[in-house]
Amino acid sequence: MKLRKVTAATATVFALALTATACGGDDGGDNNSSSGGGGDKIKIGIKYDQPGLGLKTPDGSFTGFDVDVATYVAKELGYKPDQIEWVETKSADRENALARGDVKFIAATYSITDERKEKVDFAGPYLLAHQDLLVKKGSGISEATDLNDKKLCSVTGSTSAQNVKKDFAPDAQLKQVGTYSECVAALQSGAVDALTTDDSILAGFAAQDQYKGKFELAGLKLSNENYGVGVKKGDTETVNKINDALEKMVSDKSWDKAVEANFGPAEYKNEPAPQIGNIVK
Repeated sequence: MKLRKVTAATATVFALALTATACGGDDGGDNNSSSGGGGDKIKIGIKYDQPGLGLKTPDGSFTGFDVDVATYVAKELGYKPDQIEWVETKSADRENALARGDVKFIAATYSITDERKEKVDFAGPYLLAHQDLLVKKGSGISEATDLNDKKLCSVTGSTSAQNVKKDFAPDAQLKQVGTYSECVAALQSGAVDALTTDDSILAGFAAQDQYKGKFELAGLKLSNENYGVGVKKGDTETVNKINDALEKMVSDKSWDKAVEANFGPAEYKNEPAPQIGNIVK
């Protein structure tokens, strides 16, 4: 009887152990969790087609200022670079990607506006950009009014070129194409005289090896574009953590190094780092 009792007790302990193991499940956690550690991954939205900001290279790696900012933030949230899953988030789908939970946050030339703040929350801003012109060096174009009777390129649906025509150069000849890369190629060939969009985007293109020394920014400030890190509406905890990470990035000079690495070759005269947490339009 004594042996039988020991065997039964042992079987009970073994069964409980199996039950505990089964209930424990895996420890992968939420892919978009900001807790970090273990085998977790974090999904981050970026652009894939903007040199100097967010670009997927032919070898499958990712480069750019937004990528550097997002990588630094992820590190402060507890994630190593190999735990980051980059997700392409095109402009038209950024709000939906956050609402669906496809990504934890987005760093993708995401200008903070009142309209967007109704749908998402923002950390930052982490860069103040301005609408500007990209021209060939020595073109003589230094003001928006110089574009009268000149050919101006921008992407279809962009308000940048329309603003130039409306406010500065009504006689500019507007050429609209599908991508900024097409505009840059047209500028190089002489098919257009200038390209307009955010100066940070223009600097990224100008810094590419094949264009170094060929283009320059006019240095105009036709608008203010405060880039923020988009977060799902109501996720205040993540916003606060990202703001803390951005403040650290500025204070330890990693922000300056990222600006120089990504925009330096274009001689981009960037604004100083904006005040983190000062969410403005």
